[in-house]
Amino acid sequence: MESEALSAASAVVSGATSAAGAVEAVTGATVVAGATPLVAQTGVALVLEKIYWFLMVPGVYLSVLAFLAFSAVVIVRALRAPPPPYQLAIYPAPRNALLAALRDAFGMPQIRKKAPIFWFFLVAYHMGFALLILGHLDLFPAIDIVSAQSRHMVGSGVVGLLVTVPTFYFIGRRFKSPVREISTPGDYILLLLLLFTFLFGDLMSWGNSWTAKGFVMTKQDFARYFDSLARFTFANPRDFLRGSHYHFAVIHVLLAELVLVVLPFTKVVHAFFSVPINLLRRRVWTRN
Repeated sequence: MESEALSAASAVVSGATSAAGAVEAVTGATVVAGATPLVAQTGVALVLEKIYWFLMVPGVYLSVLAFLAFSAVVIVRALRAPPPPYQLAIYPAPRNALLAALRDAFGMPQIRKKAPIFWFFLVAYHMGFALLILGHLDLFPAIDIVSAQSRHMVGSGVVGLLVTVPTFYFIGRRFKSPVREISTPGDYILLLLLLFTFLFGDLMSWGNSWTAKGFVMTKQDFARYFDSLARFTFANPRDFLRGSHYHFAVIHVLLAELVLVVLPFTKVVHAFFSVPINLLRRRVWTRN
């Protein structure tokens, strides 16, 4: 009887030891099996995280500084250039030269008469671009164009159409005569940069406002990111912008930075000087 009890106890102890060994073996196998992929994934993720942070924070500051510096160079060159050997005044002289310059710059009456379709897309593009700037400014805490409680940005995705569709038209127009003959590689590069900048912004905006689930990243999320930029906190944007759309945001910001860097060297920079140039054209400019 005693020997049977000892055998039973020994079996229990042996079973417990085997069970513990099995659990330990399974746990160890799990750790070993998962260790290599986890370390590799973490290493790549850390590298990407640093790259993303640089593009989303220091890259923004550097691209803005580059845009301001290069624009200053363009302005200085324009001011130092000698006056043209012909008259730039427009007759009859208007009563208010500034209002006339604004009408020429934004109304584009000459383009409307010669190329009405091109004029239509230009007007839509300029309206959309103005709203686009307002929509991004609205993300700063001190500005509330759309209610701070709203998850939508200005236009709720419609603004993206106003700039994206005309950009497709502008690119297609470059492949037709006579525009094709006067187009340069820089024209195509800038238009493609603008197009993909808009498209990646649209992916986030349309995904938020026009899909059933939507709002992976809300206006409030972007507002926290812009606030961190405005206050130079150098915080990781990943803390504010979560979800898979974050990769689209990084690409969108990178393309926007490239646009800022190359913009001063392109013909499109005329948009920033169209009003003063038209104002100048409406004044009598005689040679010294």
